[in-house]
Amino acid sequence: MTSDNRIGPPNFGSERDMLRAFLDYHRATLAMKCEGLTDEELRQRSMPPSTLSLLGLVRHMAEVERAWFRRVFEDNDAPMVWSDKPDFQAAYDASASTRDEAFRAWEAEVEKSRSIEREADSLDLAGYQPRWDEEVSLRMVMVHVLLEYGRHNGHADFLREGLDGTVGA
Repeated sequence: MTSDNRIGPPNFGSERDMLRAFLDYHRATLAMKCEGLTDEELRQRSMPPSTLSLLGLVRHMAEVERAWFRRVFEDNDAPMVWSDKPDFQAAYDASASTRDEAFRAWEAEVEKSRSIEREADSLDLAGYQPRWDEEVSLRMVMVHVLLEYGRHNGHADFLREGLDGTVGA
């Protein structure tokens, strides 16, 4: 990691502004954890038998963004990015992946998620989560995805430290 260009969330703001800012902060954190590494380093697995790697996390978060924004609010049948069925584990296998491929997919899903959120009149917008066969609100989706990033950015901290000793942020 050569620099920290993230914009920190504000100390005050509306619920929506805070959720949006914290999501963007965590998205930027994942990207920062991958900064300056080669494709080979990004594919390096944590420990057998796990397929967890930084690139796998980027791919997984592309699936998370799609499953929780696009599939809930636009197209319940939209295919997953790396599997024929909702199989979030498939994304972790980044053995044949590249930074360009993974980040292109993740950035496209992030932009789609942002677009869905921006176009919604309210955090109370209801969508259908096909995996649960239940309706959920945009508020719930934003909180859920924020928690996913928080969890996986913790994994990214350990993965990055294991690669080159870089810690922090």
